[in-house]
Amino acid sequence: MREKLTKSDVRKIEEEIEHRKLVVRKECLEAVKEARAHGDLSENFEYHAAKREKNQNESRIRYLENMLKNAIIISEESREDEVGLNNTVTLYMEDDEEEEVYKLVTSIRGNSMHNMISTESPLGRAILHKKVGDRVLVQANEACSYYVTVRKIENTDDGEDQIRRF
Repeated sequence: MREKLTKSDVRKIEEEIEHRKLVVRKECLEAVKEARAHGDLSENFEYHAAKREKNQNESRIRYLENMLKNAIIISEESREDEVGLNNTVTLYMEDDEEEEVYKLVTSIRGNSMHNMISTESPLGRAILHKKVGDRVLVQANEACSYYVTVRKIENTDDGEDQIRRF
């Protein structure tokens, strides 16, 4: 699947790749070399742990490079009065009779623990391009749906969101 990324997502991924190549790779190689010096490799836990960490770093670099190679670049621009990428949205959840605040982001930055929802999630798809006052049906799956009302839209992209780790 091709990831949909914004220019800021691409920049953050490139920064992570550079950090992993210049800093983490060097640290991992040093840890492998140091562990190798402790003797018998067949029973050397430090050596195996250092090799595993080195391989995980290289795997992450390949994953990110492949993601960039296959990415579809999308615009972060949206109309001021519509819900768009990087907007913080206050929603009235009718079932709970409560307001909740979410930030709408690309799937790579989605993090439900921090109320960052992807434009590809059921809620994200439902509220994208909606305006304040719009009542929206969110179809979570065939058996579950609920209504939300858009109460407030703010453009709050501070550029500090992290790319989700896999």
